[in-house]
Amino acid sequence: MDASTTNTKIIDKHANFASLSADETEGVDYRFNIVERSHCGIAILAPHGGSIERRTSAISSSIAGEDFNLYQFEGLDPNGSFEVLHITSHRFDEPRCLSLIEKCDVVVAVHGCGGDENVVMLGGLDTALAKRFSEAIEPTGVRVLTDGHAYPGTRTDNICNRGHSGRGVQVEFTDALRGSAEERLVVDAIRTVLLESH
Repeated sequence: MDASTTNTKIIDKHANFASLSADETEGVDYRFNIVERSHCGIAILAPHGGSIERRTSAISSSIAGEDFNLYQFEGLDPNGSFEVLHITSHRFDEPRCLSLIEKCDVVVAVHGCGGDENVVMLGGLDTALAKRFSEAIEPTGVRVLTDGHAYPGTRTDNICNRGHSGRGVQVEFTDALRGSAEERLVVDAIRTVLLESH
């Protein structure tokens, strides 16, 4: 089990991407997957993809589909990369990510967190979009929290809030939800809302 599935508070090894890239090697320790779609103002992010937070790359890819911009920063160590590569969202300043989202009015960041129940926690400054996600997810039977949880994502420097509009949505999938049958239902609900906004 990687550290992202525990409730222990983790201190990031690196305070920003410059520190990380000085110590770790692209193509060995991490990689990027970036798909830019012209004339699309929606970006789906997995800043802790690959082996950093399990299945967040797969989830973000499914949400983006063939329709939306996609950014993934992925750990490559099959034994887990959380302790080495995790950069907290308000410190995540990777230049290619910032370049992509500065052109996007809608930014949705996908994360993984601990939890042995199927729960989605929504945060970020785009409360209207978060509410629409919540309303779309609720019929799936997956519990949705929009406040009172540990991941509010309301700092202006949170990566989800650094797009063109200055507000976005942070979506936390619990460990139990990631890889479950309900994961796909949540992905489809989010995609439906975004396609209506597209």
